[in-house]
Amino acid sequence: MADLLLLIDDDESLRRVTGHNLEGAGFAVRLAASGRQGLELFKAENFDLVITDIQLGDLDGLAVLAAIKAQAPETPVIVITAFGSIDLAVRAMQEGAFTFITKPFDRETLRLACRKALEMRNLKVRNRDLAAEVDRLSGAEGMETANPAMAELLAMARRAADSEASVLITGESGTGKEVLARLLHRHSPRREGPLVAVNCAAIPPTLLESELFGHVRGAFTGAVANRRGRFQSAAGGTIFLDEIGELPPELQAKLLRVIQEREVEPVGSDRREKIDVRLIAATNRDIQAEIAAGRFREDLFYRLGVILLEIPPLRQRREDIPALVDHFLKRIGAPAEVRFSPAALARLADYPWPGNIRELGNLVERSVILRRGTEIGPADLQLPAPAGAADSAWLPELPPDGLSLEEVEKELIRKALARSGGNRSQAARLLRLPRHVLIYRLEKFDLN
Repeated sequence: MADLLLLIDDDESLRRVTGHNLEGAGFAVRLAASGRQGLELFKAENFDLVITDIQLGDLDGLAVLAAIKAQAPETPVIVITAFGSIDLAVRAMQEGAFTFITKPFDRETLRLACRKALEMRNLKVRNRDLAAEVDRLSGAEGMETANPAMAELLAMARRAADSEASVLITGESGTGKEVLARLLHRHSPRREGPLVAVNCAAIPPTLLESELFGHVRGAFTGAVANRRGRFQSAAGGTIFLDEIGELPPELQAKLLRVIQEREVEPVGSDRREKIDVRLIAATNRDIQAEIAAGRFREDLFYRLGVILLEIPPLRQRREDIPALVDHFLKRIGAPAEVRFSPAALARLADYPWPGNIRELGNLVERSVILRRGTEIGPADLQLPAPAGAADSAWLPELPPDGLSLEEVEKELIRKALARSGGNRSQAARLLRLPRHVLIYRLEKFDLN
């Protein structure tokens, strides 16, 4: 059976010609004239690969990329655009794109990129079950460390695992919060029970209460039968609430009651059900800032954070990068002779890793697929050039009494927004940040 491709482009002529060329190469192709139409098609069928333009009118290609990766992380996405730049390419790949192609391109370039992307996808699928078994037997990815702060965190986590106390894990996106939650469960007395993970940001707020606590038949339109919630499904085990900072205020109050009373009330029911679960939550937000802004309940924070574990970003544990690279090479099943050169590892150590361990894993996988030999060198990494002395020449001398790093960061963000005329994407490029990281900092510092 031919691989099924989804091509999203608002240029009718290019869409038709490119689709014809791909079909000529043996692929089955569906065409979409807009980002929204493309996402509707993606929900309806199981696509092996998505090709999307950046400039789509209704949704930009990066928004389409984010939606696809949230729904099906293993589906590769190739981004094409007439407005190519290194910054945009790096952003797209940091957010999960397989590769980046600028218009105009010849048909063989796109065909080759499609074959490589599908090869990578098939490699992921073949190794998914093996990777899960390796993680189970040898420890979770990113959790082996030579960094003192990370080692202390892991020691604290192992001590906490034996208890029934709620745990709140904080840290930037991609640092391994869910991995740490799985480690806590695996070393707990509940290890034989289920671990049920819920991404609170991925479920629409109107459905989240039913998803968490269940519902009875007739509770709302479409509720044709009783359904157990995630809390009931986690009985005897652990429930992991990821992105807890995205929980709507009304659900925060209900979750607080569930934690206090150890029982849930399904939507549409007047009966409460006892639950037996251990709760672990995680967020990439500054939870204290969210409390100060009135977006998160302080009493819920104290219930969730009986034990607080903050995972340091990868840029603060650079000594772990060589071991992590070896881990990902084994995980994807790379040939034994494939290695990263010392110069490549040094280049990785210089990079700030805004996407943390997740970004490193993507880079290793991409480098293995696109390698030109058995040794992967700096030129194969597709990373921006390291910052030179010129980048720091303007920095002020540190005064004897010190200064506020937060205020320096706020001022840099203000200047970047002023220079870009308020354009967040351009400001993010000036600051060498992914757009979503800049938006997070704007919210964190209340600079919107």
